[in-house]
Amino acid sequence: MMVGVATDSSSTPSNEKPRRTRRTRMTGAERRQQLLEIGRTLFAAKGFEATSVEEIAAKAGVSKPVVYEHFGGKEGLYAVVVDREMRRLLDMVTGSLTAGHPRELCEQAAFALLDYIEEYTDGFRILVRDSPIPQSTGSFASLISDIATQVEDILGREFKSRGFDPKLAPLYAQALVGMVALTGQWWLDVRKPKKAEVAAHLVNLAWHGLDGLEPKPRLIGHRKS
Repeated sequence: MMVGVATDSSSTPSNEKPRRTRRTRMTGAERRQQLLEIGRTLFAAKGFEATSVEEIAAKAGVSKPVVYEHFGGKEGLYAVVVDREMRRLLDMVTGSLTAGHPRELCEQAAFALLDYIEEYTDGFRILVRDSPIPQSTGSFASLISDIATQVEDILGREFKSRGFDPKLAPLYAQALVGMVALTGQWWLDVRKPKKAEVAAHLVNLAWHGLDGLEPKPRLIGHRKS
């Protein structure tokens, strides 16, 4: 009596080859964007010096020459990351200045910087580090100066209407923006108090000065958080 041999109907027939899963190949633009995102994350977490081309390539699943092909090396990749973050922050600050009342304009500028820190934390960590590249595309100090220039005209008009010397507006613009930026660096790690409260206290100091501080400052604009 012969015993039949059971066969697995789900197995691949002997005359058919197993199908291979095809990997979708990235376009040049997609690969460049991928490398920028990986580089941005690594530079923020480890800094420029501690990040290697090998590590960037490994995270992207490519060879080192691919990184060199797109950016010419780690320095080129870093410069593009910094340039993008500087433009993003500057656009957020300048785009926020829409109010008519000077105090609310101060609130909007403070919120814009704090929004950037909250939403693009990695980018801010990169910007506040000293640039390791000579003659880089920019620095945090130059960015703050660019932002201060945007609020200079606003302060100048306010000074003129109050009988102050409008020529002092650049000095006060640098002081105001620098105060917000340095407070933002501190808030980056502590994240307390809440963003709206930080903005309120910054504007409280800028608007009233130490002599006229409100004990419980409030925001006058539509932003409350």
